[in-house]
Amino acid sequence: MKRFTKHTVKNSLKRIFLYRASLTRMKLLGVEKIYSYTLSDETGVTPDQIRKDFSEFGITGNKRGGYDVNDLIDKMEKIFHRNKDHNLVLIGMGNLGSALSKYNKFVHKSMNIVATFDIDPFKQKIRSDIPVYSLSRLKEIIDRFKVKVAIIAVPEIAAQEIADDLIKTGIKGIINFAPVLLKTPADVIVNNVNLCDELESVIYYVHNQMKSDSAKNLEQLYKGTKY
Repeated sequence: MKRFTKHTVKNSLKRIFLYRASLTRMKLLGVEKIYSYTLSDETGVTPDQIRKDFSEFGITGNKRGGYDVNDLIDKMEKIFHRNKDHNLVLIGMGNLGSALSKYNKFVHKSMNIVATFDIDPFKQKIRSDIPVYSLSRLKEIIDRFKVKVAIIAVPEIAAQEIADDLIKTGIKGIINFAPVLLKTPADVIVNNVNLCDELESVIYYVHNQMKSDSAKNLEQLYKGTKY
């Protein structure tokens, strides 16, 4: 049975991303040992929460003697299965898809876009490091490279049909950049990335902060006024 799917990355996993980034930066600075309160200063997360997150993901260490930075990073990498390569396919080679296909950080994190697909015959003829195929070869390529995760960067009107085709080939995870919720079976993970929504959320918080700052300034002004 298909259902509207919106996979929400849980907060603890988001914090693991944050810890890993901070630890990687500290490693470059030559730091070898770290305490939860030091990582708290770097990330803004309380030491208790850090230890809870570590426990949830099976990350252990000597909190009294400090955590080994390299060991922490290695354990976090295992959470994301960085010990092996992950082949991906990307559907849609418009402006967004083209930019994603050239994003070199994917390779650094063992994520390889092995093929892209587009309905435009002209794009299929363009020579590039990553080949652009016709959608008719979707199953062939996915089977060949044992792909389980796909990126959708197509117009809204085509997204559901593309998702259906991907699922038929055995795809189990979809990163969806199309501004639409996809209907998928329960065993397929979908993470929707809507850039407009992300920008609007930032705009919302910026204006709220500006209102708050303005209210504080007025309050201070009234307090300083003598009658």
